[in-house]
Amino acid sequence: MLGGSLRILVVRLGSMGDVVHALPAVASLKNSFPAARLWWLVARRWAPLLEGNPFVDELVIFERGSPRQLLSLWRRLRALRFDLAVDLQGLLKSASLGWLAGATRFYGLDAAEVREWPAAWFYTDRVRTSARHVVERNLELAAAAGATRQLRVFPLPQGSPEGVLPERAYVLASPLAGWAHKQWPLEYYPELARLLRQRLNLPLVVCGPPGSRPVLEALPCVSVLIAGLEGLIYATRRAAAVVGIDSGPLHLAAALGKPGVAVFGPTDPARNGPYGGNFTVLRDPRAETTYRRKSGVAPSMRAVSPEAVYQALVERLQESSGAFPG
Repeated sequence: MLGGSLRILVVRLGSMGDVVHALPAVASLKNSFPAARLWWLVARRWAPLLEGNPFVDELVIFERGSPRQLLSLWRRLRALRFDLAVDLQGLLKSASLGWLAGATRFYGLDAAEVREWPAAWFYTDRVRTSARHVVERNLELAAAAGATRQLRVFPLPQGSPEGVLPERAYVLASPLAGWAHKQWPLEYYPELARLLRQRLNLPLVVCGPPGSRPVLEALPCVSVLIAGLEGLIYATRRAAAVVGIDSGPLHLAAALGKPGVAVFGPTDPARNGPYGGNFTVLRDPRAETTYRRKSGVAPSMRAVSPEAVYQALVERLQESSGAFPG
């Protein structure tokens, strides 16, 4: 696998946090094979996260569509004649797409670890990892594929302004998740906003995509930012600190090195927590770990009070040079 002729395909279609968690593994692959060319198969929605990334030579955009569109994608992938492919998603869909590319070697997790066990049928090389956190598991998978020079530093785009943000320092929160069981109660955000405003003179900005406007604008005492991905990146870069849950915006903030507080409940922060040392993770000790998509806010999320989040946030702001107001 040495030499400039090596052609690598990475498959990680989405979502936001998962794409961010894949970046160290991809950087390590490119760092280990600097003369190789690396393509990333990604859903169009998340492609802006990879714009200008020096470790990715080209993007292959995946869009759900007709059989004709799938045939066109297959022809393009086959024409690129990949030597090596790595599935960093572990779903039947991602594995089958990687298999369609026809790479000489196709790496993925073994059936015991992969997210959907039939995916393992498509790999030529099945890897068993020892790490718990998904970033470290991705790095082990990349190492099995030949990445001998790990690299945990990677760039992210600057983003672009959308909507109106406070001119002064603010705390950013993205209250919504892919499933409600992971969410911190929406009624807690106004109380946190009151604490931040009264004690620190910091506004709380809650951010969400266009479809979230009715929900977020119903919350009193907060500023609302409705933004797409690039607007979220820009707002996160500008924030003094971030309050997050197990969702893409939290993992984006951690990757950008922002200080903050993460509230966890049903999902395990040792596996899915913010990767980096600038976040305090709050989780009720009675929380039960589950990855089933249940409706309603988990009791363990309700057990974490706004006062607890505020106190942890103050400690983080004090530890972060230049982030504490005044």
